[in-house]
Amino acid sequence: MKIAVSGSHRVGKSSLIEKLGEVFPDYICKPEPYYELEETGHFFSEIPDVDDYIVQLRYSIEQVVSTESNIIFDRCPLDLLAYIQASDEFGEMDIQSLFREVTDVMSEIDVLVFVAVEEPDIITCAESDLPELRIQVDEILREWVQDLDCTLIEVYGSLSNRKDMILKQIKKMN
Repeated sequence: MKIAVSGSHRVGKSSLIEKLGEVFPDYICKPEPYYELEETGHFFSEIPDVDDYIVQLRYSIEQVVSTESNIIFDRCPLDLLAYIQASDEFGEMDIQSLFREVTDVMSEIDVLVFVAVEEPDIITCAESDLPELRIQVDEILREWVQDLDCTLIEVYGSLSNRKDMILKQIKKMN
């Protein structure tokens, strides 16, 4: 099964993936494209720009398409497209065309776990963490996740509660 954990930054995706990795020890937990690309020597701007998001989007698409199963992705192509959409710099880029490409790729994902920014927000976001961008991306993702052809699990609350929500839904699927 291919599982993608989606959401804006600073919502607890990586912590949740760590917990899921403990529950599913035979799964590979893939870090965010940003970190994988950085490890290969790719240099990103201090504050990522559209070009940085596009590089990550292309990498994420390739990862989803080229992997078999038993994998948990930290971020997915939809996240990165939301960052492009939220950016003021996408200019002449055809977002609709990218959206169609991303939704096609997302059909390869069996389970999409959406971690939203909660109200009240349970994770603090410093000014250096770009809180406005975080909220914009969250709003875009909230709308887009409803349009995908995969099992959607929206999680909230404590890390333990989020993990339990996922396990309960996956158990129903089997």
